[in-house]
Amino acid sequence: MAQVLSLTATLCAAETHKASSKPLKLAKTSRETKTKTPIYNPRKGSGSSFNKIRKQNLEVSPHRAVSAVRLMRIELGGAFADLLNEKGKGSGDNEMGYVERTLGFRTRELEDRDLRLVTDIVGGTIRWRRYLDYLICSICHDDSTFRHMEPLLVQILRIGFYEIIKLDMPHYAVVDENVRLAKVALRPGAGNMVNGILRKLALLKESNTLPLPKVEGDERAQARALAILHSHPVWMVRRWTKYIGQEEAIKLMTWNNSDPSFSLRANSAKGVSRADLVMQLNSLKVPHELSLHLDDFVRIQTGMQIVIQAGLLKEGLCSVQDESAGMVVSVVNPQPGDRIIDCCAAPGGKTLYIASQLSGQGMVSAIDINKGRLRILKETAKLHQVDGVITTIHSDLRIVAEKNPVKGDKVLLDAPCSGLGVLSKRADLRWNRKLEDMEQLKNLQDELLDAASI
Repeated sequence: MAQVLSLTATLCAAETHKASSKPLKLAKTSRETKTKTPIYNPRKGSGSSFNKIRKQNLEVSPHRAVSAVRLMRIELGGAFADLLNEKGKGSGDNEMGYVERTLGFRTRELEDRDLRLVTDIVGGTIRWRRYLDYLICSICHDDSTFRHMEPLLVQILRIGFYEIIKLDMPHYAVVDENVRLAKVALRPGAGNMVNGILRKLALLKESNTLPLPKVEGDERAQARALAILHSHPVWMVRRWTKYIGQEEAIKLMTWNNSDPSFSLRANSAKGVSRADLVMQLNSLKVPHELSLHLDDFVRIQTGMQIVIQAGLLKEGLCSVQDESAGMVVSVVNPQPGDRIIDCCAAPGGKTLYIASQLSGQGMVSAIDINKGRLRILKETAKLHQVDGVITTIHSDLRIVAEKNPVKGDKVLLDAPCSGLGVLSKRADLRWNRKLEDMEQLKNLQDELLDAASI
């Protein structure tokens, strides 16, 4: 009789510790209202010099240009707020290529410090979006002005606000650089607007008079104020306040807004021990500490870009994997010769870890409905040298279970979840979830549990 390891209940109870999620694909929103605004659509009559395609502009800050374009891709195009890899490449293409196609010019290439800033600014700006937008609207004194701004102008302002408010960068530098970006990428008038708004913000911050809402009034009013101050959707604030109380809800939102930590798993299937990984991190001067729970894992708070650029992930020496995912595998307890079914496998972190424990004996059947992510899993399995014990099955688990059931000694189901437990790492998820999604996810989880237990 197959042993079904249902994670649904435990994941819901421990959402704040889960390192990776497989969220259901749901409708995306842009700010409060979804629009069909093109990413780059310069206005006619703004001067021929600003409409020409410029191949390179060395005066524009590269990390701000890349950040602005990436933020638009995330909000309007459905890209992910992931880390940049070596040479500033994102999801497939060179990041500077996106800049040229969107803005009409390239800047100088991203240096190591630029890469770190892009990661910080993109993640932080998304995380604090509601808070930043409230401040922008307050300084503009007119919500309609903000709602009718071009997407690029909105992102430039958000970047400037985040740099001044959260990164505490020198005001003069933030104003100068973002004004230049707005003038070159849009038009002189846009630069003048950015100049006036950012200078006003700097004055308010220096005098400690930022226009922030007060947490007062009835429950709805307090939830709206907390949603702004902690930059979360109102429905999340009300839901958490109802179930765990306002004080604990504030603690949870504060955690969600904190800088995320990451864990690296040494790839034992490739002969890499944790001691080997530690030696590599020491040579790269990346601060780290050993996992208290798992022998193959190391925790890092900073330095992920250094790890990426050093090629440790690309060479398959280690993987980015949270300890909570590793502990799930320890519950499965893979043994050489086991036949294990991973029911919702992609992108494959737990599948790869399970396979590494089989010592080349046994089989992992990786089932997933997403063909593209399964392909990535197969490629990574080859890199990690565990492809010999992994078989991928592209199908809906519910169909496989009904028409062509796969039998195994152990069955792992990490069902799609809301992702609300990983908001510190996936800040964009908070803006892509709705209250009605919770019931939809619950029904899907029930169906998958039934299918996994056949």
